[in-house]
Order: sequence, then C-alpha cells, then structure tokens
Amino acid sequence: MSEIQNRRIGFGVALVIIGALFLLENMGLIPFELRHYIFRWQGILIIIGSIILISDPRKPAGWILISIGGFFLLPEILDLHWFRFRVYWPILLIIFGFIYIIRQRSQESPMGERPDGSADFLDDTNVFGGGDVTITSANFKGGKVTAVFGGSNYYFDSAKLSDGNNVLDLFYMFGGGTFYVPSDWTVKVDVTSVFGGFSDKRRTNIENTTDPTKVLYVKGFVLFGGGEIKTA
Repeated sequence: MSEIQNRRIGFGVALVIIGALFLLENMGLIPFELRHYIFRWQGILIIIGSIILISDPRKPAGWILISIGGFFLLPEILDLHWFRFRVYWPILLIIFGFIYIIRQRSQESPMGERPDGSADFLDDTNVFGGGDVTITSANFKGGKVTAVFGGSNYYFDSAKLSDGNNVLDLFYMFGGGTFYVPSDWTVKVDVTSVFGGFSDKRRTNIENTTDPTKVLYVKGFVLFGGGEIKTA
C-alpha cells in the first residue's frame, strides 16, 4: 500500500473515531468520568497521536503526542496529588532531548541520504532564537531542521538541487521557518501538523517549470508552530 493510500485511510479512520466519540457522547453512552478525560486537550492529543500511528507506525509524531498527553493526563487519572508541573516540567526537557538525539542519530528514509556534515546537507537547530540562513551548495541533498521556541529563514536561491530524491526532515515545536526555493525545484510536502501548519505558497503554475528528475521531499512534524515554502 502506498504512502498516499495510508494517509487517506488514516484520515478516514480519524473521521470514524472522532465521529463515533461525539455520537456516543451525544447519546449519553460515555460515562461522565471517561468523557471528562477524552474531551480535554490532553485526551485529544492522545487520540490524534494514536490515529497517526494507525496510519503510519513509523512516524514519531504519534508517540510524541501520546507522550505529551499522557504526561499531563496520567497524574490526574492516577490521583497523584503530589504531582506538580512546576516541579516535574524538566521531564519534558528530558523527553525532548531524547527525541532530538534520536533524530540526529537516525538514518534518513530510503529515498534520501544520511547527512555527513558536508555543505550539501543542512543541519540547523534553533532554540529560543533563529536568523537567516543562506545555502549555496551546488548539490543540495537535504538534511534536518529543528526549532523549539524559535525559527529561521532559509534562502536557497544560490543553491542547486541534487539529482534524484532528497529529504529535508523538520521538527517544529512552538517554532517555525520559511524556505525560499528556486522556481524550478520540485518540492513535495509530507508534514504532520498538530495545532499548526506547513504549506507550499509558491505560484500555482510552478509545476510547468520544475525539473521532475530533482525532487526535495519536505517531511517532519509541527506542533504549535508553522512553516511555509515560497519562491526565492
């Protein structure tokens, strides 16, 4: 089954689950105690994360959402009166730290290459900051971009895309960025967004001038953030 089919099936599953929950709630078939947890923002994060994993178990976005929702919901379910967010919020930093380490050590998908530290790969991290980044590689192959409470603008007008498929992996949390790419680049976006968004805002006739032999796949996860692609 193709990736597109998986996403469509996942969307259908999401509609079925959400519709069923609201139907049962309207019919009074969900106990108040359970309804109290399901329809809170923590419960919604867990539901969305579960749906993402159903559509594609390889996506870390699902586990991230489930972890965040569970972190804030479990203490109340288990009646842990001693739990105080102001005391245990560093646990979130530890979780995000592990996520960042895993992202740095992980291999790219089969359609891309693993970053090797060369100028042909972008590896940028912004935490409570950001700026303007100009990429001048004559053989750009993708890379990783991480932004937490920050973000940058990326200018590719002096760069050239490598032959074949190239992957740019994003992770935005309370952050974002804008990517300015040449008009002849073929860019395909597959970004999971929760309480945020990522969009391709280039001209509508851009397909007529792109080179199909050189493709940049923009993938990743956006939570409470956003990003966009524009023409350089």
